[in-house]
Amino acid sequence: MPPHSTTIALRRLGLGPKPGDVKRIAADPRGFVLASLADPKRALIDDPDLEPSHVVLAEARAAQVEVKAARMAKSGGGDPATPMADAAMSGGDAMMPAKPAAPSPGTKPGRIRREAFQAEAAARFEHSAATDTAFLERLVLFWSNHFAVSIAKGQVRGVAGAFEREAIRPHVLGRFADMLRAVEQHPAMLIYLDQAQSIGPNSKAGNRRARGLNENLAREMLELHTLGVDGGYGQDDVTNLARILTGWTVGGLQQEQVDPGRFVFLPQRHEPGTWTVAGKSYGAGGLAAGEAVLADLARHPSTARHIATKLASHFISSTPQPSLVAALEKSFRDSDGDLAAVARTLIAAPETWSAPFAKVTSPYEFSAGLARGFTLDAPAGEMLRLAQALGQPTWQPPGPKGWPEADDAWMGPSPIRERLRIAEKASRLVPKSLDPRAAAEDLLGPALSAATREAVKRAETREQGFVLLMMCPEIQRR
Repeated sequence: MPPHSTTIALRRLGLGPKPGDVKRIAADPRGFVLASLADPKRALIDDPDLEPSHVVLAEARAAQVEVKAARMAKSGGGDPATPMADAAMSGGDAMMPAKPAAPSPGTKPGRIRREAFQAEAAARFEHSAATDTAFLERLVLFWSNHFAVSIAKGQVRGVAGAFEREAIRPHVLGRFADMLRAVEQHPAMLIYLDQAQSIGPNSKAGNRRARGLNENLAREMLELHTLGVDGGYGQDDVTNLARILTGWTVGGLQQEQVDPGRFVFLPQRHEPGTWTVAGKSYGAGGLAAGEAVLADLARHPSTARHIATKLASHFISSTPQPSLVAALEKSFRDSDGDLAAVARTLIAAPETWSAPFAKVTSPYEFSAGLARGFTLDAPAGEMLRLAQALGQPTWQPPGPKGWPEADDAWMGPSPIRERLRIAEKASRLVPKSLDPRAAAEDLLGPALSAATREAVKRAETREQGFVLLMMCPEIQRR
């Protein structure tokens, strides 16, 4: 028997219901989900206290220079960052130095990054817990994982949240080509995949320095972001794309330049020549050549198939029905990568509303769902620590591939025990006015099984009732 449509709308396509949601949307669950696509601005997090990525990077860089200068002064050394040294590090370009934003005296770069990360993570979780357009938020989480970056690389720590705010959220219902460009030119991605260090071996800078080509961004762009591992490209395509992307970097990472902390193109690092990627040649067009490759990859048939498969795997099952993948692929191609159109196709697909629940909720989804459904009296930081205890630290996936999408990726003896421990802790944070039996009826509605209703009813204590409810299959799977 397929899951009830309200459950699909609120759990498969959402982050779990808030009190009263099941009854509120019962008359038109599909319409409720569709309505979440009406205003793309609902995906944004507009918080004036959150710093733009270029500000965080510039402040952290300035603090790093200050710390190094203090150390050298203490040891009797000279100025560690003279204009001549900066010019040599940048390949000898004639760009005028621009002084980065000055942090408070004595501020350490690690603190700047940590505070920025904490503010971004808290704002994101609070948005997830409160939003009435949870499907839109799920799309943001999907794309953020598709274009994964990780705070495991120190400099990314301060800008991982800004990356999601600046490159993902504004484009989540826009065109894939625009999101792709925003992502690949964002400082967080350029730093994470070492593109900021890549120099064309035959460029002006390459002829003077030992460092050369770095293929990380090019490889992941083809394998993970666009065509997919079976998308028909080879090693030559990776190397040629890496050549085309040389010159893409971040201002001020190793020297003072114009636009510190922002994407910049340095012609003196760009590898000259004409290169072929995915069967198409690109001439010596500098920045324009790289952007042309992105535009073509965004519209490639293999990209449509790769994105369609990932969407179906994320929302429905890691072994999605071919008919659903085909419908999403066709929508992607016919609409020229209009992500709102693709999202509407997912909502309209009969497979979305008939497939049995297969996927175990991720730790972040589980934590957000608890906060939404049980109005937990806990700060965002505490809830994020719960997700981290379950193996999903914020913006720290195991690699560029992102978090796993297998149906039972988050299941196993140890994770189940940890979820039980989390549920026990969360049960003590539920408002005292809430009764577990009433909560079960309210949050699960027609999806509440007889077994879960009876288990909650027979609980020896109020807290035990909430634990049994939080751990029931109706909440653990979507």
